[in-house]
Amino acid sequence: MKTYKKLKQQLLKDRQTSQAYKKLNSEFELTQLIIERRLKQGLTQAELAKKLNTKQSAISRLECGDYNPSLAFLNRLAKALDANLRISLF
Repeated sequence: MKTYKKLKQQLLKDRQTSQAYKKLNSEFELTQLIIERRLKQGLTQAELAKKLNTKQSAISRLECGDYNPSLAFLNRLAKALDANLRISLF
């Protein structure tokens, strides 16, 4: 079985895939941070959903990028993960 990092490296060798990935970089970074933070705290998707008073499926959609959360949801998520939400425009 390939690791995520090896698979990612292999997929990003393709120019079109690499360009598409770069366009979505901020979304990938956000979902990666959410997943890492959740796992670091030892929470399942269902447990995090319970803390947010939502369904596990909403967390799943968020983590796979199929959900466009509101700022209010992101603020609740940050609190549930004991994190701070900062948004920046460069």
